[in-house]
Amino acid sequence: MKLTVWTYEGPPHVGAMRVATAMKGLHFVLHAPQGDTYADLLFTMIERRNHRPPVSYTTFQARDLGADTATLFKSSCQDAVDRFAPEAIIVGASCTAELIQDDPAGLAETMGLSIPVIPLELPSYSRKENFGADETFYQIVKHLAQPQERTARVTCNILGPTALGFRARDDVEELTGLLSDMGLDVNVVAPLNATPSDIARLPAAHFNVLVSPETGEAAARFLEKNHGQPYTKVVPIGVGATRDFIKEVQALTGLGAGPDEARLRLPWWSRSVDSTYLTGKRVFIFGDGTHVAAHARIARDEMGFEVVGIGCYNREMARPIRALAKDYGVEALITDDYLEVEAAIERLSPEMILGTQMERHIGKRLGIPCAVISAPVHVQDFPARYSPQVGFEGANVIFDTLIHPLVMGLEEHLLTMFRDDFEFHDDAGASHHGGKAKAKAEEAPAPAAMPADDNVIWLSDAERELKKIPFFVRGKARRNTETFALEKGLHEISLDTLYEAKAHYAR
Repeated sequence: MKLTVWTYEGPPHVGAMRVATAMKGLHFVLHAPQGDTYADLLFTMIERRNHRPPVSYTTFQARDLGADTATLFKSSCQDAVDRFAPEAIIVGASCTAELIQDDPAGLAETMGLSIPVIPLELPSYSRKENFGADETFYQIVKHLAQPQERTARVTCNILGPTALGFRARDDVEELTGLLSDMGLDVNVVAPLNATPSDIARLPAAHFNVLVSPETGEAAARFLEKNHGQPYTKVVPIGVGATRDFIKEVQALTGLGAGPDEARLRLPWWSRSVDSTYLTGKRVFIFGDGTHVAAHARIARDEMGFEVVGIGCYNREMARPIRALAKDYGVEALITDDYLEVEAAIERLSPEMILGTQMERHIGKRLGIPCAVISAPVHVQDFPARYSPQVGFEGANVIFDTLIHPLVMGLEEHLLTMFRDDFEFHDDAGASHHGGKAKAKAEEAPAPAAMPADDNVIWLSDAERELKKIPFFVRGKARRNTETFALEKGLHEISLDTLYEAKAHYAR
C-alpha cells in the first residue's frame, strides 16, 4: 500500500457509490467502519447534488470488532429496506471492512428480503474506482435485465454515465438530441437517472451507445453476448469522432439521416486569425483513457497543436493508450502517481497541459496553463451552465476550453512585459477612471533570488529579465540557464550568463 496526498481514483467501492448515486430506486448498503463514511462529501460538495447519496453504512467501530459485526450488517440492510423502500439493493464492503471478511453478499442473501439483492465482489487492494463502477453496473444489468421483444421503432440505450462523471449530465442531453436528429429514440439511459425497472427493459433496444467505456463496457459486452445488442465503439468527442460516430450508427441501423451541423463552430474558429497564431503549441495530455484519446485527436487534427506526451491513470486503458502514443510518435505514460506525471511535464516543458484536477495544480506550480478535460475534477468542473463534451456543441465547448487558457496566459504575459512601462505600471491609474500617466516611483533594488539549488544563485537583474520570457517557456529557460552555469562552473547567474545560455542553446 502506498500513502499519497492526491489520488486519481479511489477504491472500488467509491465506483459502486457513483453508480448507486446516479440511479433512482436503488440503495447501496456498505459494510464500512466509521472513517469510510464520506459519500456525502463526494457527491453533495463536489458534484453539488441536491440530494444525499443512497448509501447506508454499518459504521462499525473498533469496539464492535470483538462482537458480532455480521449481525450489525444484517440490521443495516433491514433498516435501509424499511426506511428507503428501494426497488433493489446492492451490498458490499469498503477496503477496510474487507479485512474482517464478513461476506456481506452471503449475509444479505440469507435474509430473505422481498426485493432483489445484488452482491458486489470488489477487490479493494488490486482494483480501483473505475473498475468498481464498471463491475457494479455490470452486476446490476446481469441481475435485472430481462429478455423481451425489441421496440417497434429503432431505439438505443446510452450506457456508462455515472455520478461524478465528467460532464455526464450534459453529455446525455447532447447525445440524446444528436440521436433524435438521426431519427432515433433513446430507450434507457443507464446508470444515470435509471431505476431498476429501467434496467430490466434495456434488452428492448436495438443497440447500445457506449459513451463511457471506463464505467459501462462490461455491461455493454454482456448485453451484446446475452441479448444480441451490438454497441458503438466510437465515443463522439470532437468533430471527427462525432462524424465517425454518426457513420457507425448509420451502419448499425441502416438509417441515412444525419444531424444538422449548423451549430458547429470549431472548424471555422480553429482556422480563424485568433487561433492560427496558436498553431503548433506543444501540449501534454493526461487523464482517463477515453478523454485522453479523444483530446489527442482534437489537439493534433482539429486545433493544430503538437502532442508531446500522452498518458492515462486507469491501467485498464493502458493497451489502447500505448498504441495511440506509438501512432503519435511519443511514449505513453501509464501511472497513477501524480509525481511521475509532474516529472514528465517538467521534463517535456509543454506550453499547455490537458488533464485532470491534479494537472491543474501541477500547471499552477510550473507556470503552465492547464485545461481540465477528464475526471477526477473539483467543484468548478460541475458547472451550472450547459457544457457538454460530446457532439457538435461539445466540440464548441472544447474549443473554448483549450483556447482560453492560452489566450489568457498570453494576456498575462503582455501585462508582465509592460509592467514597468510609463503608462501601464500599477501606480499610473486607469485612464478610463481619469487616471493620468506618471513616472513609476523608484524602488529599492530587488535582492538576489534565493538559490535555485545548492550551487546556483540568480542575481536580481537576471531574475527580472527571466520574467520577461513568455510564461510557457520560462521554466525551460530557467533550467537551461542553470545547467549552462553549472557546466561552466558558475555559482551566480547574471544577465550576461542568461544571454550566453540563450545563445548556447540556440545553436
